[in-house]
Amino acid sequence: MLLKVEGLRVSFSVRRGWPFPKTHELKAVDGVSFDVRQGEAFGIVGESGCGKSTVARAILRLVNLKEGRVVFNGIDISRLPVRQLRRLRPKLQMIFQDPAASLSPRMRIGDALAEAVRVHGIASGKAVDRLVRDALNEVGLAPESAERFPHEFSGGQKQRIGIARALVLSPSIIVADEPVSALDVSVQAQILNLMARLKAERNIAFVFISHDLGVVRHFCERTAVMYLGQVIETGQTREIFDAPSHPYTRLLRSVSPVPDPEKPALAEVQEGEPPSPLDPPSGCRFHPRCQFVTDVCRTKTPVLRPFGGGLVACHHAETLPPAEL
Repeated sequence: MLLKVEGLRVSFSVRRGWPFPKTHELKAVDGVSFDVRQGEAFGIVGESGCGKSTVARAILRLVNLKEGRVVFNGIDISRLPVRQLRRLRPKLQMIFQDPAASLSPRMRIGDALAEAVRVHGIASGKAVDRLVRDALNEVGLAPESAERFPHEFSGGQKQRIGIARALVLSPSIIVADEPVSALDVSVQAQILNLMARLKAERNIAFVFISHDLGVVRHFCERTAVMYLGQVIETGQTREIFDAPSHPYTRLLRSVSPVPDPEKPALAEVQEGEPPSPLDPPSGCRFHPRCQFVTDVCRTKTPVLRPFGGGLVACHHAETLPPAEL
């Protein structure tokens, strides 16, 4: 197993209240576990604020973990000293949602890519320039692009640069945090096809964060569905989306656009917004919005257990009526 995440918990301190503010604990990620195999694309989906991006950053130690373990290639990196973690950094890379924000406007593209190579001591001299040119060529950009600044590129080209910056270090796994959500549909397809080609040719694993179920269905073999900091369903992507076992996954699926004008849209939208992670509901966290709620849902927290071909955290998964999708 290339990557194994066990019981991941991440919290932040938030001060609320006036005129005497108090410090509250916001549980952004609360007990998330999954694994990723070499060369596999693993998707994480859910509404905004469910903790997807925090999981992505926690995997790479960009935020501090409160509890849990992140094991990469047999090495527990969750408590690894910074000096030892730095040796593994080239193998764990990230593609950000906003590529423009992750590029220095005062640095040429070639210098931005070369900086990582020199910092990690991967190459020196002309070998650095050769790696940069090869990476740009691999993502579909001309070698001359190395002499240009970020503002001279379109959004899709900037995302290609972000991918090239990850590739230049020859990673084993790339964490992609909504890499196509800010792009036009046609450009989305180009970037997804590029990532799929790299996955096949380089055998790179992806942790793919998105709120777009169509994109995840196209790119990922397995998927985890998150709600309010917890994984509530996981399994093979097509099985989850074709026959969802959790009411929340059904809700996501029902409001996802279907490219079929003859198929009527299903209005299975629940009233209200997700509860605040500062004060999550007791029992099942989805129960205030669930149409199948019972008393046990309000008092007892469901555990993630085997069901069908995957895992689901629902007390009534066996007795729910078939999903109309």
